[in-house]
Amino acid sequence: MLELDVTRHGTPRTILGRLSLRVAAGDRICLLGPSGSGKTTLLNLIAGLDAPSSGGGVTREAALRIGYLFQEHRLLPWRTLRQNLLLVGAAPEDVDTLLARVDLAGHGDDLPDQLSLGMARRAALARCLAVEPDLLLLDEPFASLDSRRAQALRACLGALLEQHPQMAMICVTHDAQDAARLANRVWYLDGRPAQLRWDERLAQDSDRAAVVQTLSRLADPL
Repeated sequence: MLELDVTRHGTPRTILGRLSLRVAAGDRICLLGPSGSGKTTLLNLIAGLDAPSSGGGVTREAALRIGYLFQEHRLLPWRTLRQNLLLVGAAPEDVDTLLARVDLAGHGDDLPDQLSLGMARRAALARCLAVEPDLLLLDEPFASLDSRRAQALRACLGALLEQHPQMAMICVTHDAQDAARLANRVWYLDGRPAQLRWDERLAQDSDRAAVVQTLSRLADPL
C-alpha cells in the first residue's frame, strides 16, 4: 500500500532521522511518542503534505485514497455539515448515510459551530470517509475530549474498522490503552532526531497487554 524511506527531515532543525516503514492493507497502527517527537510531521509526510528534507521519499499505490483527520476539525464554519461533505465530493444521496455512520444522523443542516467538539470531530471523520479512504490518518482524535465523548469516538472508529477490514489506519495518540482498543500494530517514535524505536504487531491479547504495559511506562501523559 505505502512505503516510506527517509534519511532525515526538518529544516533548520532535523526532526526525523532515518526511517523505513511499510503500511499494508488492514494495518491498524497506533503511533505513540513524547510530545514534540515528530508524530504529526510523520503523518504529514505519509499524507504527501510535506516532502523529506534529504533522501528517500514516500511510495504509494497509484490509486491510494487517504483520509486525514487533523487535530482541528477544519470544517468550513459558514457551511452546513451537508455542504462540507458535498465540497469533498460526497454524492448528495450519500450524505445522510455518511453522517449516520458517525452517529450524526439528523445533523446535516447544522453548522460546525453548533456542534460540540466531539461531534465536530465525528463530522470531520465523515468528511474523511466521503473519499472512501484506503488509509485513514488520525492526529490525536481523542485530545481535549472528555472521557464520555472520547469513548464514543473510539467506539465509532472501532465499528468503522470492523466494517472495512482492508482499510488501514495510523492513529497518533498519547494513550497506550488506545493500542489495546484499536490497534493491531504499534509504532513508538522517540529520539533527537526521532527514529522508530518500536514496530510491534499485536496478534494475541497477551501481546497487547505486554506492549501496552511497556508503552504506558514510556509514553508521556496528556
